[in-house]
Amino acid sequence: MRPGLADGDLVRAVLDVNVLVSGVLSAKGASAEILRASRDGELDFIVSEMLLTELTRTLAYPKLRKRIPQEKAASFANWVRDHGTFAEDPANRPPVSSRDPDDNYLLALAIQQRAYLVTGDQDLLVLSADLPILTPAQFAAKLRRRSANA
Repeated sequence: MRPGLADGDLVRAVLDVNVLVSGVLSAKGASAEILRASRDGELDFIVSEMLLTELTRTLAYPKLRKRIPQEKAASFANWVRDHGTFAEDPANRPPVSSRDPDDNYLLALAIQQRAYLVTGDQDLLVLSADLPILTPAQFAAKLRRRSANA
């Protein structure tokens, strides 16, 4: 593990909006497992105003609104805000950039907070050789290994 990615016994992670939405859409799978681990206090997930804004905007998409009613979407966004560790959005650009410039705030946030970035976005995953970026399945496996070794 790279230094600084765990605060005591808690792993720190920035969860991309695609991971959060996947976790709320289905109770099965790695994204839901990560959300349950967070609920159970097994990880410290970092949120920022930009991430919360993107989550709220994404949950309002008509395609998602058909699967996640407005009340559930609002409740989930509030849960994320209340259970995440709030961090200021980074003022500086990250030292590496995503192919999608809209994702750069996630890179900067994860770097600033010395946290894993958990995403299903290929534009970010291609940077995993240089930064601690994991898929939801990889991160969930890491959490399971930590729990088994605890």
